[in-house]
Amino acid sequence: MKELVERIRLDGVHVGGGIVKVDSFLNHQVDPALMERMAKELHRQFITAGVDKVTHVVTAEASGIAIALTTAAQYAAKLIFARKGQSRVMTGTYYVSESVSRTRGTTSELMIDRRFLGAEDHVLIVDDFLATGSTLNALASLVSESGAGLVGVGCVIEKPAEGGREALSHIRVPILSLARINFSGNAMAVY
Repeated sequence: MKELVERIRLDGVHVGGGIVKVDSFLNHQVDPALMERMAKELHRQFITAGVDKVTHVVTAEASGIAIALTTAAQYAAKLIFARKGQSRVMTGTYYVSESVSRTRGTTSELMIDRRFLGAEDHVLIVDDFLATGSTLNALASLVSESGAGLVGVGCVIEKPAEGGREALSHIRVPILSLARINFSGNAMAVY
């Protein structure tokens, strides 16, 4: 997606260690108009790939919520974000899986309330980044545990050198990204 690539080149900051800061438009301050255009493009690409029946879009809190919500709207589907910790209001039973955060270097339990996903559902996973694949694998595990059908995985930005796509190779669904970033020293190539 050319507009996204240009926005990353203009506003993205490589902070070192293969981490790019895109908080001015994607995951801290959010550009709603750009989110809508990205969601429409993800929807178009998934429709082209045959992903036309989606009942739920799943992401992890918090950075993926904006793009997942706007993508869910394209499908008239519901959004579920996996919580990263249990609060006092979480009194039900949950599907649980572990994920390692690439930016924080910590392990989190991702949780989805069992009431919200079942065997009759068709789930699209959407997140902001595909790096190591840890979060997306954890989300796919939650979907599998629920008995729902996983129909696709989409992300805004992929970092191919980190091997996330390969880590997801056991998942036999379309995996799409809108932009890719590679790093060489302090240089960042976006395409």
